[in-house]
Amino acid sequence: MKLLTRLTTSIMVFGGLALSNSITAAEKVTLTSLDWPPYTSESLASQGASVAVAKAAFAAVGYDLKVEFYPWKRAVHLAKEDPNYDGYFPEYYAEELKADFILSEPMGSGPLGFAQAANANISWANMDDLKKYKIGIVSGYVNTAEFDDMTARGLLQTSAASDDVKNLLKLGSGRLDLAVIDKNVLAYLLKTDPSLKSSAGKITFNDNVLEDKQLYICFKKGSRGQKLATSFNEGIKQIDVEKIMREFF
Repeated sequence: MKLLTRLTTSIMVFGGLALSNSITAAEKVTLTSLDWPPYTSESLASQGASVAVAKAAFAAVGYDLKVEFYPWKRAVHLAKEDPNYDGYFPEYYAEELKADFILSEPMGSGPLGFAQAANANISWANMDDLKKYKIGIVSGYVNTAEFDDMTARGLLQTSAASDDVKNLLKLGSGRLDLAVIDKNVLAYLLKTDPSLKSSAGKITFNDNVLEDKQLYICFKKGSRGQKLATSFNEGIKQIDVEKIMREFF
């Protein structure tokens, strides 16, 4: 009888431990991203606003998110080709992305427009008005459908750089008239990047915004990607996205 009791107790203990582990062990999700403060950055608290939102949304539905940081083009490539990654973020919407990825529901937004010299008097109302300006863009970034289409067709004078800082340096030296950039990114870089210290007060955000761009996660196509997208979309409804993002801006 005592042996049976001890055996039953052991089964209950191990069964309880197994149940506890199954409840507490969250499924892992691994996404790539880039250094794009204040939205994403390995050096920021919580790794930036968009990472904080993504982690909170995933946690709400029982997932543990890990983010690995790379240059943008590599981040996208790894998310598409490397089986160790489930996707990448944050990304602007573009219809062509659906050929390789499953897009999540929006996970916040940011105002996309132009940086310009503070003493410049640049006024524009449509894309045709921009044809006379030399405009810096970041290689591999999605901007707006119309802007990117006109760039692809050679109707705009664009110059590509590998990141926003390089474009701002070119703008500060007079080699560009405008540089496409998120307003929050511009404010953060001018305040914190040492290489832009001399540009403080000399660069500003143009009053006309291209678009208030919604941000997305791009999940790798397939059954797992669809499962993760569905779960994330459920999680994003359970958190206050704007409240989380306001902590970083």
